[in-house]
Amino acid sequence: METYANALLYAIPFFIVLLLIEILYGHFVKNQHHKVLDTVSSISSGLTNIVKDSLGLGLILVSYPFLLKNLAITEIEATWLVWLVAFLAIDFAGYWNHRLSHHINIFWNQHVIHHSSEEFNLACALRQSISNLLGYFPLFLFPAAFLGVPAEVIAIIAPVHLFAQFWYHTQHIGKMGWLEYIIVTPSQHRVHHAINPEYIDKNLGQILCVWDRCFGTFQEELEQVPPQYGVLKPAHTWNPILINFQHLWRLSVDAWRTKSLKDKFRIWFMPTGWRPLDVQEKYPTKIIQDVYGFKRYKTLASSFLKGYAIFQMVCTLALILFMFYNYTEIGFSGLLLCGAYIFLGIFGYTSLMDRQNFAFYIEFFRGIAGIALIWVTNDWFGINSIWEYGSLVIATYFGLSILGGFYFTFVERAGIEQQIAL
Repeated sequence: METYANALLYAIPFFIVLLLIEILYGHFVKNQHHKVLDTVSSISSGLTNIVKDSLGLGLILVSYPFLLKNLAITEIEATWLVWLVAFLAIDFAGYWNHRLSHHINIFWNQHVIHHSSEEFNLACALRQSISNLLGYFPLFLFPAAFLGVPAEVIAIIAPVHLFAQFWYHTQHIGKMGWLEYIIVTPSQHRVHHAINPEYIDKNLGQILCVWDRCFGTFQEELEQVPPQYGVLKPAHTWNPILINFQHLWRLSVDAWRTKSLKDKFRIWFMPTGWRPLDVQEKYPTKIIQDVYGFKRYKTLASSFLKGYAIFQMVCTLALILFMFYNYTEIGFSGLLLCGAYIFLGIFGYTSLMDRQNFAFYIEFFRGIAGIALIWVTNDWFGINSIWEYGSLVIATYFGLSILGGFYFTFVERAGIEQQIAL
C-alpha cells in the first residue's frame, strides 16, 4: 500500500496538469465540456477512491500470489516476453471484468460511479469506485498465473495499465485512423459512456480494442448518432459517496419488497436493470426514454459557491498528498483517522453543492472534531515536523469550513430561494 501511495504522489499532479490543459483548451476554442460542479464531483470521486485503495480497505477473495503458487506449470524466462504476457493477461482480464460489471446487477454497483457523470471529459475518468470492497479481479488472471508470470511484474503493470486508461476520456480528439483497429481511442470510449440505445454496453476494452472485435461488443462512433452521457437511472446528486451505493440500495430495497423468495436471491445475479415483476409493477422506476431530451442534473449555484467547492476540493487534495507523503510516519490507525476526515469532508462539501440542509451539520461536526484533534495532540498527524505552522493552518481551514457550511446552507440559499419566489 505504501508503494501505491508513493506512485500516486507522482500520478496525481500529472492527471491534474492534463485536466487543466483540457479545460484551458476547451475555453480557448470555445468548446468547453466541463461544468464546475460536475468536475468537482468527478475529481472528488477520484480522491475517495485513491484514499480507500491506499489504505487497503477491502477483502481480497483470492490473491494473485496464491494463484501463482498453486497453478503455475512453467515460468517464462525471456524478460520481454514476461512483460508482454503480463500486459496481455491484465488487459484480457480487464475486458471480462468490465463486461461482468455491465451485465450483472451486483457488479454494476461498483462501476456505476464511473458512468454517472452527464458530461464526458478527463475528470470523468477519475470517477472510480469505493464500493468494490470484495477483491476478485485476480481470478481473471488465471492465464498469467498458469504461465508463471511473477507477481512483481503484475504489481508493476497493473497500476500503469489503470493510469493508461485516463487519456481517452475526452471529446477533443476525433478518430485516429489505423489506431482505431488496435487500441481503445477517445471515439470508441465516447461510445462506451453513451446511453444511446445503439451504444449501450459496447466497447468494453481497456487498452486494446481487439477483445471487443473478437467477442462481438465493438461499436463504431456514428456521425448521425451523437453520444449522450450518463446512466439511464440518473444519480441526481454531486455526492460521489452516495452515488457509489445508490444501485446497491435499490437492489436491497427491491429484494426486501418482493414476495418471491427466489427473486430475493436471484436479483443480485440477474442482468443489470432486472427487477422482480411484483416490485416493478407496484414501484415503477423512471428511466431515461429520450436520450436527447432528458433534463440534466443541476443545482442552484452562485459563482461564490462554485469557487468555494473548488477551494474545498483543492484543500482535500492537499490533505491527501500530505497523507501520502507522510504515509509511514502516520501509521495505520492514524491513516484510518485521517482518511475518515477526508471522506467526511468530501461528503460535506458535495452535499453543500447539492444544497442539502444537513451539509452544515456535517461540516460543523468535522470542523469541531478536527480542531479538537489538533488541540489534544498539538499537531495534525505530524505536519508540524514538516511545517511549523501546519496544524494552525489546518485548524483555520476547519474554522472556515464551518463558516462556509453555515453561509451556503442558511444565508446564501435562503437569499436565492427568496429571489426565485419573487
